[in-house]
Amino acid sequence: MLGLELVVLLGLAVLLGRAASARFGVAPPIALLAAGALLGFVPALRAVHLPPELVLLLFLPVLLYWESLTTSLREIRANLRGIVLLATVLVIATAAAVAVVAHTLGLPWGPAWVLGAAVAPTDATAVGVVARLLPRSQVTVLRAESLVNDGTALVIYGLAVGVTVGEEQLGAAHVGWLFLLSYVGGAAAGAVTGWVAAQVRRRQTDPLIGQVTMLLIPFTAFLLAETIHASGVLAVVVSGLIMSQAGPRVVRAEMRVQAQAFWTVATFLLNATLFVLVGLELQSAVRGLSSTALPRALVTVAVVTAVVIVARLVFLFTVPYLVRLLDRRPQQRVRRVDHRPRLVSAFTGFRGAVSLAAALAVPQQLASGEPFPDRDMIVFVTGGVIVLTLLQGLVLPGVVRWARLPRDTAVETEHQLAETRATEEALDAMPRLAADLGTDPDVVDRLRRELDKRLQILRAHGTADHPAVRHDEHYTTLYRALIAHKRETVVRLRDERDIDDTVLRQLQAALDLEEVRLSPTEPVE
Repeated sequence: MLGLELVVLLGLAVLLGRAASARFGVAPPIALLAAGALLGFVPALRAVHLPPELVLLLFLPVLLYWESLTTSLREIRANLRGIVLLATVLVIATAAAVAVVAHTLGLPWGPAWVLGAAVAPTDATAVGVVARLLPRSQVTVLRAESLVNDGTALVIYGLAVGVTVGEEQLGAAHVGWLFLLSYVGGAAAGAVTGWVAAQVRRRQTDPLIGQVTMLLIPFTAFLLAETIHASGVLAVVVSGLIMSQAGPRVVRAEMRVQAQAFWTVATFLLNATLFVLVGLELQSAVRGLSSTALPRALVTVAVVTAVVIVARLVFLFTVPYLVRLLDRRPQQRVRRVDHRPRLVSAFTGFRGAVSLAAALAVPQQLASGEPFPDRDMIVFVTGGVIVLTLLQGLVLPGVVRWARLPRDTAVETEHQLAETRATEEALDAMPRLAADLGTDPDVVDRLRRELDKRLQILRAHGTADHPAVRHDEHYTTLYRALIAHKRETVVRLRDERDIDDTVLRQLQAALDLEEVRLSPTEPVE
């Protein structure tokens, strides 16, 4: 029965955690971590542990794929150099700084580097929490950094574990080859997977089969990369970026609508459950330490967290200025930002489940059969760093207000431009399309009047007292009231047994689509 109890308790923890987040204005990951830690007080759940393979092979591919599928490739290209530096140089520098400090605090060099690699990468899913607080370009850089830096950290992690266990030899050529294989091999595996997936999806007509194919893409990319010992993380990201560009041309409308609903719920549940399980694992890590080791571990958590934050702060206030000295092209000068947005970025270095999965994946024994030194300390410190970096989310809104970042209207402006241009070109193409299809002239006139009205509303955007805007508001309000009345009628007919439940569901689905179409929507991030 433990499995069923765990499912129910995890679900309740997710619900209560999200409710507490909304009620008290706390970032959702923090509330979910707290909910998971509270679950650890349930005696029956103390034997529950988060397998690292579950994070790396089940949660991570799905979450990274959806993040890469819904990010902006244009912004990634424009900020590619900064993203690459954050995902490589900063990760290596952070891992090295943490290793030096951890060694100073008593950890041997091998475990110190393992700890540094575990806490070096930022978390892609935690970054999503701040998406609405920051301008789009800044959020894209943070997301892209989090998507890619796992690959760098996992290479360092694998080397550190291998050298400590006694299975790896450290050498410049060997290290260089591992990084090259990780990035080039991972990108190639992702590109192949993305290209094949695009060809397959172009030929699919069944929405359900399309969703199964979409679900297989990240796991296939990850598997292909891992088979050649490359970065599965990078493979998933590349395949997602390819599908984000190919999808609008090769995926049918009904598949996209179904995918949006399914993946939004699925990624929410996976992400929320993951943070609850991390909180549950943190309490287990506390119990794994002796009373004498706990004070030392708490000091190490505080110091390592400070190093992680300071390393990011120093990087953001040194490397970009060095790049400015070397690259003085006009297009780069336009993209420069002052110290305020940089300070905001410094407070967004959240750590998450990948860090904890890496710590939990540390082997129990060395090649000699001896226990892996300070393994419990690595798990505890990594968990503590995750908690403290996520607590930055409590002060981030205040930092954003201090920075006085300009309101980002780019998405709204581009959305207005795209819809207006699409409507104008549709009107221009109507005579030719109507002639090709042999459409009745009355139908053409009706559609032209509807598109003309829509174009008037779009051109009057931002003018609340414009006649076309007022007409549209009255039309929408009345139409939604009529839909609600029609729904009541259909339900009454079902209750009076004049129609079957199957008919009710069919009509209700059609009415729901109409109501959703009329509902105000915001541009997708």
